[in-house]
Amino acid sequence: MNRQIDIALTAIAPLVWGSTYYVTTEYLPAGYPITMAALRALPAGLVLLVLARQLPQGIWWARIFALGALNFTLFWTLLFVAAYRLPGGVAATVGAVQPLLVVFLASIVLGNPIKPTSLAAAAMGIVGVGFLALGGGVVLDPVGLAAGLGGAVSMGAGTVLTRKWQPPVPLLTFTAWQLTAGGLLLVPLAALLEPPLPALDAQNILGIGYLGLIGAALTYILWFRGISRIEPGAVSALGFLSPLSAVLIGWVLLGQALTVWQIAGAGIVLSAISLGQLSGRSLRPTPLQHATHTTN
Repeated sequence: MNRQIDIALTAIAPLVWGSTYYVTTEYLPAGYPITMAALRALPAGLVLLVLARQLPQGIWWARIFALGALNFTLFWTLLFVAAYRLPGGVAATVGAVQPLLVVFLASIVLGNPIKPTSLAAAAMGIVGVGFLALGGGVVLDPVGLAAGLGGAVSMGAGTVLTRKWQPPVPLLTFTAWQLTAGGLLLVPLAALLEPPLPALDAQNILGIGYLGLIGAALTYILWFRGISRIEPGAVSALGFLSPLSAVLIGWVLLGQALTVWQIAGAGIVLSAISLGQLSGRSLRPTPLQHATHTTN
């Protein structure tokens, strides 16, 4: 029962992340991917850091900035580039290789065995997400495609290293550290590579607030909790919910066509997620879990 609860809570994160594509195109000013990523990460991280009231020590400074760079600086920058240049479903599709990458990276870094069910789930998910996004006959933008693939690599590496490096602190603190580090790295990149941000209107502020507080602070607490409790391949398979969510949001809120191929893709994605959970196993408590339990 506890495993089902862990899976359900972790699944909330990718379901919410699917709305990133809609919010980016409908609420945020176009042409500022790095600035938008910084505004999403840093304020949310600082809010959590104030609540946590604890800073990293020793080797954890280097590790936290490495994790922040992979999970937020690189990933979100590339995610926003993909979201600006590709339809939501397509942007999510190119990131669907991430679970497959995690299976192999977890084997190399963590020594986890490569299970046939994990490989099958990852392959099914890629096919299903491809049906979801490509069923409408869209045209792929090369830059957006490259950004989406790069984001998948970055988040895949971040997922595995987050499992490997877990300090004995509560989840809120661990999330605050990574968001803040990732945001701090994004600020100079935005200043160097993008023009000054124009005045924001109420709609822009609402979109940034949603992506920061809900799409970052809340969801990454749930996601990192899942990484600490569920086998990496099983956690990563839940990421297929993001493109499914993106396509459904596009259908409901933007009136985008939902084809027979996409409906079939949704079924394949859900099957892949279910198969991915079969590859999971009970994990020994990590330092992060111990810290979470003692502070609840």
